[in-house]
Amino acid sequence: MTGQDPQAVEIDTSKPHPARMYDWFLGGKDNYPVDEQMAEQLLALDSRGRDMARVNRAFMHRATRWLAENGVRQFLDIGSGIPTEPNLHQIAQRTAPDARVVYCDNDPIVLAHAAALLRSTPEGATEYIQADARQPDAILEAAGKILDFDRPIALSLLALLHFVDDEDGAAELVDRLVERLPSGSYLVLSHTTGDFDPEGAAEARALYKARGMTLRPRSRAELTAFFHGLEIVEPGVSLSADWRPELGEVIDVSGDDPIPGYAGVARKR
Repeated sequence: MTGQDPQAVEIDTSKPHPARMYDWFLGGKDNYPVDEQMAEQLLALDSRGRDMARVNRAFMHRATRWLAENGVRQFLDIGSGIPTEPNLHQIAQRTAPDARVVYCDNDPIVLAHAAALLRSTPEGATEYIQADARQPDAILEAAGKILDFDRPIALSLLALLHFVDDEDGAAELVDRLVERLPSGSYLVLSHTTGDFDPEGAAEARALYKARGMTLRPRSRAELTAFFHGLEIVEPGVSLSADWRPELGEVIDVSGDDPIPGYAGVARKR
């Protein structure tokens, strides 16, 4: 496993972290009062926070299954979050036991639970990298010890880019990562949006800023722009809940309004 010794992990519990808040929304136990407090504040803005997390998780399952069924055998998941079964490698290896998966996250609590990410099939492989998503060269170098960058790789940036603002280089980050992928690789994105409630999205962004964090909801067009130069897989950039529901794991959500998140998968020529 690349990075620190899990026994030496120091977790900052003085401020919330997106990975731990996501864990709380999914009903996990690997979070702290500061994470729960902010998650509750977000629920006051939109009571469907738990549904958003579940819908995003279900999209990951469907997209990974589709990629494995279409011949992809290597996966790089940046911003992996705290392990919640089934993890990406479990979904991929059910279809392709020889799949190789590299996870990456910057929250030390993920490192503390990384053993759950490393339970590969004998035929495949899994690895965990402790690194910030804004260090693409370091991530790519470490991933290259497990993944063959001469063969197609599925790069997943799920519920990640809305934590990177435009001026902090979100587009450049994606371009740098995709540039290194070989032909036949895929980019998988999911992202929150303010398209359906601009006022609520602005309030959520202000809440994050007050806690020293970034939240940058993006429109469908802005998310689509990250796929420039790639062939977007049908049905295109859609609501996360609407991306290939026939693959299963469709989440029943409360209310009739759409869950405010987009997702898409695109192939590098």
